[in-house]
Amino acid sequence: MAEQPLVERFNLRSRLRFNIESGQIWLDENRMLLMHAKAFGALRQELFESLGPKRAKGLLFRMGFAAGQHDADLAQKLYGEGDNFDVFKIGPELHAFEGLVRSTIIEAKIDWEEGSFFGTVNCDNSWEAESHLQLFGVSTEPACWNLAGYASGYVTRFFKRVIIFRETQCVCCGASSCMLEGRPLEAWGDEDFLQHCLPPENQETSFEQLQEELWQLRGRQREQTPPGKLVGSSPAFSAAFSLLSKAANSPITVLLLGETGVGKEVFARWLHENSDRADKPFIAVNCAAIPNDLIESELFGVQKGAYTGAQASRPGKFERADGGTLFLDELGELSPAAQVKLLRVLQTGEVERLGDDKLRKVNVRLVAATNVNLQQAIADGRFRADLYYRLATYPLEIPPLRQRKSDIPVLAAVLTEKYAPLYHKTIQGISDLAMQGLMAYDWPGNVRELENLVERAVLLVPSGGQIEVQHLFPGMAPVTAKGAVIDREGKVGNAAEAKKDQLYETLLVDGFDLQAHEARLLQLAVARAHGNLTHAARLLGITRRQLAYRVKQSLGEGVTPSDA
Repeated sequence: MAEQPLVERFNLRSRLRFNIESGQIWLDENRMLLMHAKAFGALRQELFESLGPKRAKGLLFRMGFAAGQHDADLAQKLYGEGDNFDVFKIGPELHAFEGLVRSTIIEAKIDWEEGSFFGTVNCDNSWEAESHLQLFGVSTEPACWNLAGYASGYVTRFFKRVIIFRETQCVCCGASSCMLEGRPLEAWGDEDFLQHCLPPENQETSFEQLQEELWQLRGRQREQTPPGKLVGSSPAFSAAFSLLSKAANSPITVLLLGETGVGKEVFARWLHENSDRADKPFIAVNCAAIPNDLIESELFGVQKGAYTGAQASRPGKFERADGGTLFLDELGELSPAAQVKLLRVLQTGEVERLGDDKLRKVNVRLVAATNVNLQQAIADGRFRADLYYRLATYPLEIPPLRQRKSDIPVLAAVLTEKYAPLYHKTIQGISDLAMQGLMAYDWPGNVRELENLVERAVLLVPSGGQIEVQHLFPGMAPVTAKGAVIDREGKVGNAAEAKKDQLYETLLVDGFDLQAHEARLLQLAVARAHGNLTHAARLLGITRRQLAYRVKQSLGEGVTPSDA
């Protein structure tokens, strides 16, 4: 019997989906592009002419390197489903699957424990060689830099050790096929060649940083984000940040408004850290977390003996924030008595401790925040109008995350970088499908909810892996890219039918027993229907009489299913 091709054995076609309605092509969780080879060749030519051969070669190599790493992530998902070498050979299959080249491993010396690879790969029908011949003609040196980069990225990610491939013969130079040779980085010793593989201005850059370079080439300009912990560049965020920055170096009272989780305390801290009070205390108080009978003593302090249990005098939050900034979060939850006292402090700049008649002068910049509609609270008699007008000198509305979705990719990247070291993980970014899931979500919990999801994903993702949908939304039904799949003849097929075909092919192994499988299926249907043959027959798509006969034949006379 002929050996089953790897594409069939690992059912790679089911991972490739075309969704014409949404204009998307997916390979597993990575979004793909179907481009004219001549258009990509024209871009390649432009790179050589605008950047020069040396920089163009390096850029093409590193683009291929990043693509190879993504395909290695897909291959490593299939560990345990076959021989290690068969799983490793998925790389050449995927390269062909994507229409780039037909690669065949000619020789491979692999030490799986050491992560070492020495090998040779034959390449037929290289798109890069074909494009180079059309645009530049015969060459005196190999031209398939993108293909060499792909092989390097794939094997490097697979073995978790830098392996570099170089082209030793090329169709562009008159050979019948292209040939790649791969070795560990330190085994090459050819500085002139290796300088094409590394960024031109930093020869020491590790390959873990190559993806960051690719992100920058795609336009991820981190410098657009404001300094500090505030992250964003969307119009809604920029408008709010502009108002915030104008108030930073003034003593004006700021009222931060917005939904729960939008980051009001982060905004307040930025305001303090960028003011002339930055070297003084920043004191944050969550008014909703303090019982009403304690809020006054927490804010204004308490004198010894003021009440039972007050065994020592202590300053309140206003005194502790003297010279700096006091942030009152959940302001709308203040009791009426606390509101009166707060208003007096704002008017006079003096605090009076509970149980004391001495006034203490304080110099505090107040920043307040609430997600309560204070106008409605005033109408309902729950909030003092005079206090509101004193606080609302400079109101600032922070937009919810659903109104600034263009900030989500940068926010997610920053949060991933924040949590990866805490969990001792190396994270290779977020998959395209997972990012689409983040962009499509409505975010009722805003930035705080996004932070929780990213932290959980970092905990769940294997070190060295990529955050996927299952890591962001665990416990939910598996999410796959929508669209039609490709059948064995290369035609667009039905995804549901392809899934059934995959199930049938899994069953058709040596020792398959049709009668035993049918008996097992009948047994499961009857069990799911709790012994009711009418319901079980409906599950199987047959009549009750047909099911009763088959149950009798397959399960024996001892079975007495109910028909209730």
